[in-house]
Amino acid sequence: MVRTIKPTLALAGAALLTGCATATSLPASSEDPPIRRAPDTCKAEPGQRFIGQKASPQTGAALLAATGSRELRWLPPETMVTAEYKHGRLTVAYDRDYTITRVNCG
Repeated sequence: MVRTIKPTLALAGAALLTGCATATSLPASSEDPPIRRAPDTCKAEPGQRFIGQKASPQTGAALLAATGSRELRWLPPETMVTAEYKHGRLTVAYDRDYTITRVNCG
């Protein structure tokens, strides 16, 4: 049984490494289109007036309208989230009483 597993694992590992090598070894073409990012529609400043209010679906809708954001991410207390910046996303943190404590874009 051990002999069967080792060749299988070796083949799987080689296949994974081959895929990585192929993707990174391609030369960049001068004809590649430039990367275009969507414009950032989120404006956090108007959302600051919601700090201290209760988090609710109605407050979320009002936050989206006030900030021009396309997406709302609620951040409950003691929650870990990814740190990448996403254009058009509003992140709203609240405490255990559902009181909004922070409003920022990304």
